[in-house]
Amino acid sequence: METLANLESFARSAEAGSFSAAARRLGLTPAGVSRNVARLEANLDVRLFQRSTRKLTLTEAGERFLEGIAGGLDSIHAAIASVDQASAEPSGTLRVTMPPGFGSDYVLPLLPGFLQRYPKVLSDWHLENRRVDLIAEGFDVAIGGGFALSPGVVARELARIHVVAVAAPAYLQGRPAPKEPADLDDWDWIGMRSIQQGRVRSRHLRNRAGREVQINTAPRLAFNDPDAVARATAMGLGVTLMAMPHAVPLLKTGALVRVLPTWYWDDGPISMYFAGKKLLPAKTRVFIDYVIAQFKEKRIAASLQADR
Repeated sequence: METLANLESFARSAEAGSFSAAARRLGLTPAGVSRNVARLEANLDVRLFQRSTRKLTLTEAGERFLEGIAGGLDSIHAAIASVDQASAEPSGTLRVTMPPGFGSDYVLPLLPGFLQRYPKVLSDWHLENRRVDLIAEGFDVAIGGGFALSPGVVARELARIHVVAVAAPAYLQGRPAPKEPADLDDWDWIGMRSIQQGRVRSRHLRNRAGREVQINTAPRLAFNDPDAVARATAMGLGVTLMAMPHAVPLLKTGALVRVLPTWYWDDGPISMYFAGKKLLPAKTRVFIDYVIAQFKEKRIAASLQADR
């Protein structure tokens, strides 16, 4: 009879494509995961992986074996999670990743209440502007926008990302109030460079009547960090299209004002992403429920809407 550790090491290595990624998810060392898989192969007298310096690839026998045990492992984890939820206080290390600006302004303020309610949950937060591989990198929850829903991952929407045109009051002095996006063609544009693709993002605006316009003006300045875009715009260096989560704090202080206030762009949802298991670990489940409840109670999503 194989141990659960050997089977789990094999299954997670197959999902992640490496022993290192599986080790991060399981809380083991890469050498420990490799030993567990080697022991499993020796006991079964079959090679389950083709190994190279760059990745692991399942053999034909490995594919059949993974398909055969997947349902059984899910049932075991569901049973363990069920006992945990019924009898134990949520505990353990909760690994969460989110964008720095959004995390600091809208999620971090919720942390004191969460820790007070669930004192045994240890928070390990990674604030970074990148799209992680949730399962392979061992995160419990990822918060962000534009994630691909890979197999085994589900999403719950927190808010819509509305993009608006903004500038500093000093930059607007002496300029006629624009009525159409085309009126901004001769203005100094500040662009946001895509972190993933390295190109300045193409943007659109839509008015309340549903008319859509693409912004084609080449930026005078471009940055690959949304905080840098926000600072440059607040310094009066030009006009930019900014997501409402970044714009709202600056709009409240008057550091920025909206340009073309009847125009905006819906850039999709910002969501919480997590493994789509029937029974999540208690620490993950209570965090997701808490954040969603707080967003609703504090009307955070409504505060980020550009069409209010």
